[in-house]
This record gives sequence, C-alpha cells and structure tokens, in this order.
Amino acid sequence: MPASDDLPLRAPPHRPAPPAAAAGTGDGGDGGGADNPQSAIREPHPPNASLTPRPGHLYVVATPIGNLADLTDRARAILSAVDIIACEDTRTTGALIARLGLPRSELAACHDHNETAAAARLAAQIAAGKSVAIVSDAGTPAISDPGFRLVRACRRLGLPVVPVPGACALAAVLSAAGLPTNGFFFAGFLPPKASARAAFLEKYRDFEYTLVLYESCHRVDRFVAEITEKLGPARVICVAKEVTKLHETFLAGPAGGVRARLAKTSLKGEFTVLIAPEGFTL
Repeated sequence: MPASDDLPLRAPPHRPAPPAAAAGTGDGGDGGGADNPQSAIREPHPPNASLTPRPGHLYVVATPIGNLADLTDRARAILSAVDIIACEDTRTTGALIARLGLPRSELAACHDHNETAAAARLAAQIAAGKSVAIVSDAGTPAISDPGFRLVRACRRLGLPVVPVPGACALAAVLSAAGLPTNGFFFAGFLPPKASARAAFLEKYRDFEYTLVLYESCHRVDRFVAEITEKLGPARVICVAKEVTKLHETFLAGPAGGVRARLAKTSLKGEFTVLIAPEGFTL
C-alpha cells in the first residue's frame, strides 16, 4: 500500500525476547552470554559524512544514462544539498531534479560553448566557500562531456575535487560486451569526416587492447561499414545502444555480421562501439 500521511502509526506486535544463554555456554563459552553486558550494547554507526557536501568543494557527480534507479544514494544526497549545480543543460538537469523530487538548487550552465568562462567563475565561487556539483546530461562528467575545464581550474587553485561515481556508458558496455577488458583505449567521439575516421582505424589497426568509442546515431552505420572495410569482416566488434534503457541492445561478433544485424536495427539512441584486438575471437 502506498505510504500516506493520513495512515495512523502503529507499534509493531510484541515479540518475547529469546531466553538468555547461561554464562560460559554458547559458541565456545567465550563470555558471550547474558552476564556479558557488551553482548547487549552496540555502538551506533557514525553518520556518513560523505553524504553532506562541504563548503569550498567541487563534486563530480555521475547521473543515470537512462535508468533513474541507477542514481546512487550519495549522488542524491549531494545534489540535494550543494549550493550550486553546474550542468550541461539547465533544462535537462532541472527536469531530472524534479523527477527525483529533490530540492531545487541554483543551476549554472556549464557546456561546450561556455565552459572556459564558466569554469573560472565557478572555481572562484568554490574558492569563496560555495559547494558545487558538476553533472552532465547523462553519465559521468568530463568523460566526453563538459567538466574537465572546471576540474582543472579547481586543481590549479588547490581546491578539493571529490568524485561521486556512478553510471558511465563506456564502463557499462565494456563490462557486458565480452571483448577483452585487460586494457582499453577510450577515444570518445571521432571527427565526423570519413577521412579522419579512416586515419584513426589505420593508426590503431594493430593496437593490442580494445578500442572504445562513442558514435552518433546519424553515423554509426557508416562507421561500422568503415570498420568492416578497413579492418576486415572478421574483426570482432560490439555495438551497444540504449544501455540501461528499455530497448538496450548489444550486437557483438565479427564486424561483417554486426553490420548486417545493425542494418535491421533502429538507429535511435546513443551508441558505444568496441573494437577488439586483431585475432581475438568470441
């Protein structure tokens, strides 16, 4: 039944206490019986200080990439109490705060087009004693998203920067793709020009670790075609989309087969592409 302020509070039913064990009996007779006062007294757990933002600190807070249940308790607590939330899009973050039912903090835009100026201004506010959280529209800030310049500005001033970890698309896809995870190179988004992507594939053709990239829904089919042509149809790849969302999809296997399956798949959403080292087989 849903909780309601109108429902009366009722004490739980009384249950008699279990009989006390005699001294010297029980598990090895180590004094854990009724006449040992320490057995009935437990120290209360100290409060978790990490749930309260501190003045003059920057908090790098990861937000869900599609499933609101992935927001951590710590992230919720920090976003509820900081003085300022720096965000990629104030409308997106404002909607997230409203959906989560959190108190509305001051929102400050910090995106690709204003991050240099915003970083200086926010760092000055942190130096003056404000607590600030930086978030992106989804996932972990500064990972192919705004946040790096603000973090750097704080480090340059010797200000504390505290990570509040959580959802990150590249880590989520790596963990579930089945491609090697002993090492990887994350390249973010490649330039949109075909020549730049071809140069990247040629440069890292023989790279010994898994390559991880983000790709737009508008170019992912062309990029998979380029991988197939440049690296060969047998190169193992994984294309993942809508991770943690209702239509989460993983296409893993030889590039030629993934290309054919992708052609039958809706290209809506965000994509993560993994390329395994040469010679790897699933």
